[in-house]
Amino acid sequence: MSIPVLTITLLSPMLAAFVIMFIPKEEEKLCKWVAAAGTGTALLLSLYVYFGYDQTLGGLQWVDFGGPIPWIRDLGVSYYMAVDGLSLPMLLLTNLIGFSAVFASWNVTLRAKELMIYLLILIAGVMGTFIAQDLFIFLLFYEVVVIPIYIMVIIWGSSKRVTKEYAGMKLTIYLLIGSAFLLVGVIATFVKSVAITGVPNMSFEALAQVAFPEQFQIYMFALMLIGFGSLLSMWPFHSWSPDGYAGAPTAVSMIHAGVLKKIGGYGLIRFAVFVLPLGAKFWAPYIAVLGVIGVAYAAMGALAQKDLKYVVGYSSVSHMGYVLLGVASLQVIGVNGAVANMFAHGVMAALFFSMIGFIYEKTHTRWIPDLGGISHQAPRLSVGFMMAALASLGLPGLISFVPEFVIFVQSFKSFGLLAVVAIAGIIITALYVLRAGANTLFGPAREEYNHIKDIRGAELVPLVVLGSVLVIGGILPSLLFDMVNSGVAPILAHINEALQLGGR
Repeated sequence: MSIPVLTITLLSPMLAAFVIMFIPKEEEKLCKWVAAAGTGTALLLSLYVYFGYDQTLGGLQWVDFGGPIPWIRDLGVSYYMAVDGLSLPMLLLTNLIGFSAVFASWNVTLRAKELMIYLLILIAGVMGTFIAQDLFIFLLFYEVVVIPIYIMVIIWGSSKRVTKEYAGMKLTIYLLIGSAFLLVGVIATFVKSVAITGVPNMSFEALAQVAFPEQFQIYMFALMLIGFGSLLSMWPFHSWSPDGYAGAPTAVSMIHAGVLKKIGGYGLIRFAVFVLPLGAKFWAPYIAVLGVIGVAYAAMGALAQKDLKYVVGYSSVSHMGYVLLGVASLQVIGVNGAVANMFAHGVMAALFFSMIGFIYEKTHTRWIPDLGGISHQAPRLSVGFMMAALASLGLPGLISFVPEFVIFVQSFKSFGLLAVVAIAGIIITALYVLRAGANTLFGPAREEYNHIKDIRGAELVPLVVLGSVLVIGGILPSLLFDMVNSGVAPILAHINEALQLGGR
């Protein structure tokens, strides 16, 4: 039997969390090094799987234990871990950000042991959603993610506009409401599949082969859209996102913006679109409209913010509108762009939040009018901040440019005028990120910040790891796009076949 690499990758942070439980709380640095070892191991294994995946063969590979292991036979639930070109970028993204998040929290002294444990559980939960090929296991990991986030926000969070308790509760309630809609859709879809086939099976592959009635697909897809769209911060289910980011500690903001939102986009493609193609076709124009509204509305919202975290929070909502626009095209090029943009935005947002976290740690403020001239005292921190800012506005040569360009090309073909409105969002993005950078980093040096020290040592890890990916992904976009295409193309081929059989 081959080595279950994915399961080992999943267990690495969980094992690190278990070890930390037995370390005295006074040994803060040891707890952090163990967390770094756990996330570092998961990152190395993710890279090994990513570059060991055969893109010419495509499909599910690196299947643990040779195939599904039955778990709850009456429900057709199996332990089924595997990856394809759609899930692999998300797995790699999770561990890039997870590893960086540990070092972004390196200077935390408040209950550092507990913070590392919750952070590792959160990383493992997110990772599990991307490698699980069974719907029940996917939902199990999805629910595991919610509790650590709430605890981490209310204990280690900070916010000037709202209390951290309010931010944590709002975030959790929105996610739970979304998951309630999702759960109803999942149960109804499973029950209907058993009624049609007579065989209970919760694997994504099996459910995708079931010929669900068109009207049923339309209703169920609406539930999935609300569930996954809430997590993706789709307008109008987005308001938890900026408050949640602002109230969360740096590591949670990094993971939440970087990968947790991506569960919404990934689930929308992997389950809703793949299993319910007729429903996807019906709702696609509405998804495009909601995506474009999100792009424009959130970009204008970011333009009005004075708290750095709120700027990036609204920016993330705006960028997820581009993802929705790509998914709504139901074309290989558009969906490729959407998945690649999820990866690109995840890296960019995580780097952004890590740099903002260091700014807050050193100056004790995120309020833009109180900042300025920091580049004089912290040039390396300023480089990281501006790299994220330039990637956010889609600068050619950085990772975000090609995914956004691909989405614009396909959306213009599919939706015409809507694409023009979405493209205009880039102009607003340039305004708010450049203004935030100028007012935070540049200008005359301020005496009150002469005492701050630039990022160094362990603090440099997020900049080196995430910054390198921003540049490499911009120079060699094929490293990402070839992988994504190998996963998206078969899904879209299945959808086109289902649409033809459905008479559309």
